[in-house]
Amino acid sequence: MAPEEGAPVHEVGASRPSAPDDQHELRNPGYEIFIAALSILSIANIVLALVFTDPALDSVLNAMNAVLSVILFLDFLVRLRTATSRSEYFFRHFGWADLLASLPLPQFKVLRLFRLARVYRLLRAYGVRNIGRSLLRERAGSALLSLLFIAILVLEFGSLWMLRLEATSADRNITTASDAIWYVIVTISTVGYGDQYPVTTAGRVLGTVIIVLGVAIFGTLTGYLANLFLSPTTSHPPAEGDGGSSSAAHAARDQRLTQLARAGELRDSGVISQAEFEDLKAEILAG
Repeated sequence: MAPEEGAPVHEVGASRPSAPDDQHELRNPGYEIFIAALSILSIANIVLALVFTDPALDSVLNAMNAVLSVILFLDFLVRLRTATSRSEYFFRHFGWADLLASLPLPQFKVLRLFRLARVYRLLRAYGVRNIGRSLLRERAGSALLSLLFIAILVLEFGSLWMLRLEATSADRNITTASDAIWYVIVTISTVGYGDQYPVTTAGRVLGTVIIVLGVAIFGTLTGYLANLFLSPTTSHPPAEGDGGSSSAAHAARDQRLTQLARAGELRDSGVISQAEFEDLKAEILAG
């Protein structure tokens, strides 16, 4: 039987997850890439902590590492809760390393390399073509995760850079890590209280860049949330006559195609079996 239009299909020769465990363990590829990027950033912070000798810069790194630790700990809890076998995930798939690496302790941060190794294994098993198709299907979610990662980068490196630039002025009022982080947060969120502000020319240029990035990030985030809340409830009444009937038919067809695509994603990710997919497909087409 030829595949239905709109349902996700695998091209001949495309790589697919090699084992059911990989299929079930794999989250959305965009999410896996996001976690990998956070792991790389946390490992890079270890190197930066060795390079920087300024206590204020070290405090910024410690604060950001605390934020990353919270995100990675939540990721561990999600993987543990959704694992087919929790003991197998914890012992055979290095769940214990995920737990230790999520703790805000310097001696355990190197264990985040295990996260990178697992993400690489999962994405390699899933296949480059499948990753590309998944990212295209989930454009909104992938864009949201990308914006979140960019916001984390701006918060960390904006704070570090602002402290470094303002350190050259005797009249500076951004002197501590909390000053810098607070300034970047209120600037990137376009609030701008004005209690902390740069006084050097270089600091003001950096502040301008942060403002522009903040407008872009929060503007895109606002559009995403608006689309998320409005799309499910948006409906168009059918027009009178044949045009209305045709519109209703097209709407019903599009709905079935969307349902088939979702069912295909559940099958590809290992949530449902092929037999369950076929039953669900027959039910959708019958409806």
